[in-house]
Amino acid sequence: MAKNLLIVESPAKAKTIEGYLGKDFLVKSSYGHIRDLVKGDMGIDISNNFAQTYEVPADKKQVVAELKKLAKDAEMVWLASDEDREGEAISWHLYETLGLKENKTKRIVFHEITKPAILKAIETPRSIDYNLVNAQQARRVLDRLVGFELSPVLWKKVKPSLSAGRVQSVAVRLIVDREREVNKFNATAAYKITAEFSTSANGKELVKAELPQRFEKEADAEKFLNDCIGAGFSVDNLETKPAKRNPAAPFTTSTLQQEASRKLGYSVSRTMQIAQRLYESGRITYMRTDSVNLSETALQAAANEIRSAWGDKYHQPRTYKTKSAGAQEAHEAIRPTYFNQHTVPGDNAEQRLYELIWKRAIASQMSEALFEKTTAQIGLSTRKEQLVAEGEVLKFDGFLKVYLESSDDEDMEDAEGSNMLPPLARGQELHLKVMNATERFSRPPARYTEASLVKKLEELGIGRPSTYAPTISTIQNRGYVVKEDRDGRQRTFGAIQLANGAVTKKTKTEITGAEKAKLFPTDIGQVVNDFLVEHFKGIVDFNFTANVEKEFDEIAQGLQEWTKMLHSFYTPFHLEVETTLETADRANGERLLGIDPATGKNVYTKVGRFGPLVQIGENDDEEKPRYASLTKSQSVGTITLEEALEQFKLPFQLEDYQGKEVAVGIGRFGPYVKWGDAFISVPKNEDPLSIDQDRAIEIIAEKISADAPVAHYQGMPVTKGSGRFGPFIKWNDLFINVPRAYNFDRLSQTDIEELITKKIEKEANRFIQQWAADKIAIENGRWGPFIRFGKEMLKLRKNPATNDKYTAEELAVISLDEVKKLIVEQVPNAFEPKKKAAAKKAPAKKTTAKKK
Repeated sequence: MAKNLLIVESPAKAKTIEGYLGKDFLVKSSYGHIRDLVKGDMGIDISNNFAQTYEVPADKKQVVAELKKLAKDAEMVWLASDEDREGEAISWHLYETLGLKENKTKRIVFHEITKPAILKAIETPRSIDYNLVNAQQARRVLDRLVGFELSPVLWKKVKPSLSAGRVQSVAVRLIVDREREVNKFNATAAYKITAEFSTSANGKELVKAELPQRFEKEADAEKFLNDCIGAGFSVDNLETKPAKRNPAAPFTTSTLQQEASRKLGYSVSRTMQIAQRLYESGRITYMRTDSVNLSETALQAAANEIRSAWGDKYHQPRTYKTKSAGAQEAHEAIRPTYFNQHTVPGDNAEQRLYELIWKRAIASQMSEALFEKTTAQIGLSTRKEQLVAEGEVLKFDGFLKVYLESSDDEDMEDAEGSNMLPPLARGQELHLKVMNATERFSRPPARYTEASLVKKLEELGIGRPSTYAPTISTIQNRGYVVKEDRDGRQRTFGAIQLANGAVTKKTKTEITGAEKAKLFPTDIGQVVNDFLVEHFKGIVDFNFTANVEKEFDEIAQGLQEWTKMLHSFYTPFHLEVETTLETADRANGERLLGIDPATGKNVYTKVGRFGPLVQIGENDDEEKPRYASLTKSQSVGTITLEEALEQFKLPFQLEDYQGKEVAVGIGRFGPYVKWGDAFISVPKNEDPLSIDQDRAIEIIAEKISADAPVAHYQGMPVTKGSGRFGPFIKWNDLFINVPRAYNFDRLSQTDIEELITKKIEKEANRFIQQWAADKIAIENGRWGPFIRFGKEMLKLRKNPATNDKYTAEELAVISLDEVKKLIVEQVPNAFEPKKKAAAKKAPAKKTTAKKK
């Protein structure tokens, strides 16, 4: 048995470190956190100074048992988790859970997984930093308090199964606010004048110029071009001056996420997954950092590599200052462990991200790029305005030999890169080849990408390097935000041209408003945001959230006591929760659109139980309101009365096909063609109102072909399909997801039998109790038992105030009435339709009201 047990978080890191230490060391992994706050329960005793109740999850019990045994036999235990707050908390949890002794435990940290760094850490151990632990505890407890107290409010006042979080709710607010800015934006048009000149009558050397001012009226732009017919053009002024450009600082977590998104197209979470693998295999330094500093060792290594590759003139040592006042997560920027390794082994994604990190870090220590910038002012004989031509010549490439930073700025339609100008002289005559006046429109604020959202959160001081990726993933997973491409719309614009002494006018078209990989708020995301803004201003206030982060920093530095900070937050927050539960109305984003001309009734849009819809008529009318679902491209916040009324044209009937009725409609999952009892989804982006008989038959034929059996099992057909959660097979009304381990295109009979058998076994263990007639069941879930009510998944708690859980014995005999009470606590109007039906029998009050 080894004398020393060294514990890290991941097996990949353990494998790398094991090679650096001798036989006296055994390196093991904890596989991340080994315990957390209890699930299904708040796990926090507020009255006892926020004391926490932790548990070791089932999937970690074997790991803990093994580590306990190894720790007991070792002479010394070395806790080597990451050096940030989360890593410090993991070490503390290991210390507590494994029952370690202070005299037999040492804490070590390192910023890179290299042999010198590991050996140096062994030589300079320390004890657990409880200030960092307390900062992590404060964040974990505060976020659990917010989640556990706010979520039930949303269930009762908005919709079941919703959740809220301190950082995620602010991120959603940013996206909602930006979407509304875009929707309210009114574009203004103006004419932009550009021209091309040659230096001689038949010369091929071109000078491209632009008029600095724009014309708001077409007539003014046309007059300018007419005034230029036969005019003389000459260089009135010529100015040449040197310019330079400096390299960007080495990567922090947020700048790496932004640049990997721009240059490589990676999502924030994917970037962090790849960076984690690079770090654990010893290729880069720690990837969760908001520091731009490089160590002296790194600076020397970069200098050697630059001088060796390109010579002394390309090297310029630089130090960068971290902009973030709260930078505390690490001591160095993200950089290659070894600068002489230009590439690394691994998959394509790892190689591309490593190359990006290497280039950024090496460029930060290279010389500035030098340019010569020339500006020529071109006068015309018939008007006082001057056109301007600009160009630049690269004199020394410097850091540009390696790397050029990208930009999030979308307003780059006029940028055409470096414009080279031919040799010019003051007073030189120029010959006009063509002049254009093009109508151009102002642009709304750009919607957020994952990268630009990270940048904004960082600017506001919200979140930390470890929180950006999970925050962005969470708001998408919870259905508050979607990341998608959206088609633009066609727009006409005016184009006037002067060429060969004549002015011509044309109307041209362009596509505007197309979006790629942008973040859009969903309707339910907007309703939840508005509810939180109205009733919990602090939670979604940018300054408040940033100040909380500063308080975490103060706790980490030992400047503030963490439980006092929590008390100061929780007392007013809990009062807001209680007040909102008592006084707030239900929120559904309802908006009155206008009057239906056919019936004279009000038309509303809102978010219903099954998604966004439009409604004609009142809920308390004797005649039941009519409802229609919104399409995926429509929103409660922007749909117009005309668009809403279009939805009521669906469903409509077509001619029968093969003896079955054919209809086109729209439902919870989008537009469909109904053929007999079958509902067939309409292809994405196809307008259901445009579907005629021939197109409906085509869609039906495609479905018949797709649904043809691929095999049989127990005498019943097996079909294949692809749905929301990926490829599946269907057998006997069971939908069975096909994991990636199987070749979906070439499923064998053995594969199919194996998948069906596993699904049958899983379904057999799924239900604890079931009341099929009421569409109610108690099921076993990933995080424990829960109530399934129709399509909803609700929490199963004996006492909502204390979050007490039922035992297995209690669940085996629980009655339907008791389960219904639990449902009503979370969905107050769950069984309301029966009450409405009863109310219709007594219309006396309505009669009185009409007489009045």
